[in-house]
Amino acid sequence: MLNRGMIRSGNEPLHARSPLRMRCGLTLWGLLWAVAGTFTFILTGRPWWAVGCTALAVLAAINLVMVVWHIRQGPHYQPGRDVPPYEPDQGRNDLCDRAGRQRDAGT
Repeated sequence: MLNRGMIRSGNEPLHARSPLRMRCGLTLWGLLWAVAGTFTFILTGRPWWAVGCTALAVLAAINLVMVVWHIRQGPHYQPGRDVPPYEPDQGRNDLCDRAGRQRDAGT
C-alpha cells in the first residue's frame, strides 16, 4: 500500500529518476578499491584474490561507462536540479475502474 505522506522522486515507473551522480561516485569508489586490492594481492603473492579484484574492477569500469553514458543522455535520464519532482499520484481514479477500463459518465 502506498504511503500517502511519502514524497516520490518521480512518476514511477514511467518517469522514474535515478540517482546517477551518486551511483557514479560509488562506482568510482569501488573501482579505486578494486584496483588497489588487485595491486595489493599481486604484491603479497595471492594471485586468485588478485583475479577476483580484477574481475570486480572490470565490472565497476563497465558500470561507470554505462552511468556516464546515461548522464550524457540529458534530462530524459537525469533531470538537473532546476527540474522539480513530478507531482505524486493522489490515487484519483475517477474515470477508470480497477482493471483500467474507462467508466461510464453516469456511474
